[in-house]
Amino acid sequence: MAYKVLSLDDLDSLWHLIFSKQPKVILTTYRGLRMIKSELIARLVDANPHLYQRDVERIVNTIFEEITNTLAEGNRVELRGFGAFSVKHRPARTGRNPRTGQAVDVPAKSVPYFKTGKDLREKLNKK
Repeated sequence: MAYKVLSLDDLDSLWHLIFSKQPKVILTTYRGLRMIKSELIARLVDANPHLYQRDVERIVNTIFEEITNTLAEGNRVELRGFGAFSVKHRPARTGRNPRTGQAVDVPAKSVPYFKTGKDLREKLNKK
C-alpha cells in the first residue's frame, strides 16, 4: 500500500494534509525534537519566504482554533494516519487529599483525549 508523505516544512503540504482525501497520510518533520508553536510557525515561514509571518501565524492559529472549537462542541477531529482528538467525560467522584487523607469531592469534567493513528504508532515503534 502506498503512503503519501507530507512534511510540515512547507505550507502547501500542510494545506494538502488538511484538505486531502488521501486514505493514508504520514506527517513528518525534519527533526525529531520537541517543537513548540512558535518554532512550527518559524519553520513554515522559512520554508515559504513568499508568505509573511503574520499570515502563517493566522493560518496556524486558525487550524488550532478549529480543532479546539470542534472539541468544545463535543465532536471528534481525525487526521488520518496521524491520530484523532476527542473529548472524554469523567464523572464526579470522591477523591482523597494526599496530604491529609481527607475525602474531597471532585466535580465531573471533560478532558481532551488523543489516540494515535496506526501509521504514527508503527513509525514510532520502528526499530
